[in-house]
Amino acid sequence: MCDESGGVRGDAALLTDMPFMPFMPTWSWPERPRIRVTTMETVVFALHVVAAVFIVGPMAILPMTAMRAIRAGEGGQVGVLAQSTFVFSLLSLLVAVLGFGVIGSNEDGTTITTPWVLVSIILYVVALALNLFAVVPALRSAAEHMVDPASQELQKPDYRRITIGSGVVTLLLVVITVLMAWHPGSS
Repeated sequence: MCDESGGVRGDAALLTDMPFMPFMPTWSWPERPRIRVTTMETVVFALHVVAAVFIVGPMAILPMTAMRAIRAGEGGQVGVLAQSTFVFSLLSLLVAVLGFGVIGSNEDGTTITTPWVLVSIILYVVALALNLFAVVPALRSAAEHMVDPASQELQKPDYRRITIGSGVVTLLLVVITVLMAWHPGSS
């Protein structure tokens, strides 16, 4: 097929002339803006994720291990696990600091006031406070009751606080993880 000047027309023109294809769009998909990811953002993000796995993971799991030790009657181990839970809870602040570093170094418009980030921060503060002010003291109290021969009887409120507190902390950490992976409301 030739145009008026005798030259060959392009394929798009040929397709629009075909009776079986009456409409050929003349637009193309808009290009998405490229989000430039810096090397520093990548490094800080990787450190944030690695720290979350190796610090926040034990922060959630150690109280459950301590409950197993309580049921087995191993007071010394409960004391060590109480101290380890305390240390990992404090170390989890490093994960939060690295998270702030990720937010500060990104260029996609995510800030501390972005809803999923703000909710994650609030849930983390609640989880940290529960661990430090409910679970760890209950673990220490349980360890003291188990080690002291005069008071071999573990108080039920201690075990209940450990169970409920560690369960809520774990649930909050799971919700935070989902928010970090899903980014609801983000484009």
